[in-house]
Amino acid sequence: MDLPTRKLVHTFGALADLGQEITDSSNSGEMVLTSLHLLLGALGIRRGAVAEYAPVEGLLRFVAARGLDDESPATFVVSERARTSLLKISLRAVEFDKLDKEEQELQQLLAPCKSLAGATGLRLCVPMVVRAELVGVVFLGEKATDEPFSEEDREVISAMIRHIGVGIHTHRLLEQVAQRAEENRRLYEDLRAIYRDTVRAFAAAIDIKDKYTQGHSERVGKYSEIIAREMGWGEEEVEGIAIAGYLHDVGKLVVERDIINAPYRIDAKQSKELNRHPAAGYEILLPIHHPYADIPLMAKYHHERLDGLGYPDGLLGHQIPLGAKIVSVADSFDAMTTDRPYRTRRSIEEVIVDFRLNTGSQFESAVVVALCRALLKEIKGETKTRPLMKMLGKNYIEPEKIIPLLSELISELDPQKSSVAAGTT
Repeated sequence: MDLPTRKLVHTFGALADLGQEITDSSNSGEMVLTSLHLLLGALGIRRGAVAEYAPVEGLLRFVAARGLDDESPATFVVSERARTSLLKISLRAVEFDKLDKEEQELQQLLAPCKSLAGATGLRLCVPMVVRAELVGVVFLGEKATDEPFSEEDREVISAMIRHIGVGIHTHRLLEQVAQRAEENRRLYEDLRAIYRDTVRAFAAAIDIKDKYTQGHSERVGKYSEIIAREMGWGEEEVEGIAIAGYLHDVGKLVVERDIINAPYRIDAKQSKELNRHPAAGYEILLPIHHPYADIPLMAKYHHERLDGLGYPDGLLGHQIPLGAKIVSVADSFDAMTTDRPYRTRRSIEEVIVDFRLNTGSQFESAVVVALCRALLKEIKGETKTRPLMKMLGKNYIEPEKIIPLLSELISELDPQKSSVAAGTT
């Protein structure tokens, strides 16, 4: 193979390596440094540097160098006139020692570069321009053989630097996309936080109408969240069921305050009026574009029962959405564990008995098991936080009495898991 052929093969090999590096590398700094080494190696050049252009600051900032001393400047200013000149000589190698032959504005532009060249032994300046944008400038020193740069060398330099410029430009675009994605993510999180805060404020407004159950909607939201998480739901689903819990009683806004605040058990007529609130809640929530589509249905069906004796539609178990079943258990749990105008709250032992009696007819067993399992973990200290215990208050639960009852109820409602735990088949 003769010399020209070997040089051609070597050049194509260098271009292929450079393209692979630019394609594979996810780190912009590493990509530029490796690309510079490939360029210098391909032509046997002793030293060089790559300066990236920062358009906002109007600076050239050195991002990779080889063979330069530590005192080389890190940045230098590029005026608008200078930037225009660099765009004009896009990818053309300008030699420092021939600046007197160039136009005057280019001499003024490269005056700092010429000083740099004198201090570091750089000879060529090659602007990188991609899609009419200045990306940066590559500076090159002399060849190791001290031979002048041939026209062929300049073509190779232009081809390789075009690759480097495209690589820098692409990485810059990717960084901008990532930055915008992060900004959009933060905006989305902010909007979600605002939505949650608005829902919680709305829930508080609902509860204000009922002086006996203030805080009820927020507790139901939190209980629903705990149950769903214990059942293995994903974070977005958990957040959705929490929102449903906060808003489950929104329909009470259409019910007379005297009925809601009656200090006695209401009669059949008043009960019928109160029982309007699930359907009314559905009508209130339906026109709202919620992030979680099933929220109106959760409000509508949280008083349905598995045996079909619930309201407003008398649905059977398989017809009731699982989310509504969760809110139903959370709602009933809070109702049983808080004081009401006509009775004091039940003991936790009585609550467990109620769940045992009504699971399968009113409550879904998997939901009751999840609530009991979450409570049992808190009582045993198996969780970092104890939200259930906090909401139930001090001295409400006596662990030595409740642990056996909860364990027995879980085993009774979930025999398959208890058999597995016991090692039976």
